Amino acid sequence: MLETSIMSRGTTQGGTENLTPEIKILQADNTYGKFTIEPLQRGYGMTIGNPIRRMLLSSIEGTAITWVKIDGVLHEYSNISHMREEVMEFLLRVKGIRIRSVTGRPGKMRLEITGQGRVCAGDIATSADFEIVNPEHHLATLDSDDAAISVEFNVDHGKGYQPVSQGDGITGPLMGVLPVDAIFSPVRKVNYAIERTRVGHVTDYERLVLEMWTDGTITPIDALKKSSDVLVNHFFLFSNLGNETKGGADRPLITVSPEIYQTPIEKLELTPRTLNCLKRAYVSKVGQVLEMSNSELLKIRNFGEKSLEELLTKLGAKGMLSEEDAAARLPGHGTNGGAQEGVGVFQTSSEIGDDSHIAAQFEVEDDKPIWDDRGGDDEEDDLLTLYDAKSDSSFRQNREEN
Repeated sequence: MLETSIMSRGTTQGGTENLTPEIKILQADNTYGKFTIEPLQRGYGMTIGNPIRRMLLSSIEGTAITWVKIDGVLHEYSNISHMREEVMEFLLRVKGIRIRSVTGRPGKMRLEITGQGRVCAGDIATSADFEIVNPEHHLATLDSDDAAISVEFNVDHGKGYQPVSQGDGITGPLMGVLPVDAIFSPVRKVNYAIERTRVGHVTDYERLVLEMWTDGTITPIDALKKSSDVLVNHFFLFSNLGNETKGGADRPLITVSPEIYQTPIEKLELTPRTLNCLKRAYVSKVGQVLEMSNSELLKIRNFGEKSLEELLTKLGAKGMLSEEDAAARLPGHGTNGGAQEGVGVFQTSSEIGDDSHIAAQFEVEDDKPIWDDRGGDDEEDDLLTLYDAKSDSSFRQNREEN
């Protein structure tokens, strides 16, 4: 049995009141996970376990088929020549196809089969955007060499369960379109139990045991992280109630919906260079971008003012940041990330994350940037070097080119 501690910061100071809960992974694979959280104050097991369970079952995004179109079939009560299953049964089996989306965008898949034999989910032709995680899932059986079936599948992204009555904007009997109940949720089942545990001589602490089963399109660990993010994003609104904006316009108070917060940055349609810079810095959600100040964004390796301007413009165009806020944060509008006027701050090798541990020192000579690379592992080599702000644009250009 796997037992891994992913957080262990428990301390005691003359007692047990300062204990920090520890999360352990008892077992985890692609479809099943078992976790424990302990020690918790009495009553906290239910307080934490119930909302996490609800979030896991209702708020994790997934991908599913919302309608199909079969050549020669006008409604679900039809039959297909040389196919043993009726169309209705075929549609029920289509609901069991589990799809992992790479981009989070809707799309199409197609099935073209001739001749007798079993038809499985793995026979469906997919684009690079989708991956079928249960290719052995049985769809139909063709019993003649003359059999032929051609099916188009519409794939969409969503949450929870979407019945046909709410599906994909289909309000009327469109010719040949057969709607399917969409099961978006990748989490199949969640159990939690609360057990008594002791710390020292105190026996009224609790242990939360959490079990979950997924469909394979997401791992239990990732599902647990995402459900926790949803809860944190909602409680974040209360924790900042009445607070003024921190750090002025450079760090705005985030009051966006959870949907916008969890939006992948790919949907901003950024240039590959800007997108790759953010991904290398482990920034994958729009909410993470909105929480970062201009100075924090500019500390990302190869992310310069042009990239910042592009990012803010895209956020404003997509309605994820008001045009006024986007314009106020654009370079040249007084939001220099806390640096002194006329002076900029260059980041150290440790901030850049350079694997070679090269401490780069920057100087200005005749308004042109000069690189002085010195190898070294000592922290004292990681210097914050100030440079004249009038060389900022040339410095940024040099840094992006390298």
